[in-house]
Amino acid sequence: EEQLVESGGGLVRAGGSLRLSCAASGFTFEYVVGWFRQAPGKEREAVSWIHSDGRTWYADSVKGRFTISSDNAKNTNTVSLQMNSLKSEDTAVYYCAADYLDGSTWAIGPTGVAYWGQGTQVTVSS
Repeated sequence: EEQLVESGGGLVRAGGSLRLSCAASGFTFEYVVGWFRQAPGKEREAVSWIHSDGRTWYADSVKGRFTISSDNAKNTNTVSLQMNSLKSEDTAVYYCAADYLDGSTWAIGPTGVAYWGQGTQVTVSS
């Protein structure tokens, strides 16, 4: 059974850094893992993803500041999102997400994404 377990998040001042992690297990074929975020009153938007073949993607708003990486060990793939130079507009609930389909549709929206983590709050104070 596919499962996503998130960790990380918290409160940080603008310009600071945070690291989110997502432990993905139970996936049997090539798949994509990444992050969406949702700020109050806004739609859920894709932030970044990494495919099991190594391809990565970033939203324009986080390019150059966020880095996604993966570490495969035994039956668990830990995907991390290193967030640097955080801004107040990065404040949101961040959700780990995964799918067997290519992540190329994630930029359009979250509809159709099959697997979700529980969400973790990231708050950037100005």
